[in-house]
Amino acid sequence: MKKLKHEAELVREAIRMGVEYGEARGVVEFEPTDSASEKLEYIYRLLVHDKLIQPLPEDQISQQTMRHRLAIWASKQLPEDHPLSK
Repeated sequence: MKKLKHEAELVREAIRMGVEYGEARGVVEFEPTDSASEKLEYIYRLLVHDKLIQPLPEDQISQQTMRHRLAIWASKQLPEDHPLSK
């Protein structure tokens, strides 16, 4: 798994976008006390359920692989002129 350029920033952006997506769908309401890892896992599973990202094999699911998969998803959602797209 090759690390993406700006992966940490892309993960933060993916969490922000995922929270917006989940709340807009009305399937979740995140609390300020929810940890980033809880949000990360919920967003990953929601996007897999909605078939917006390819699921990882169950034996390969970890925080690191979910973060990477969500960073890739976020990078594809950003407009071309966004600073993280470069």
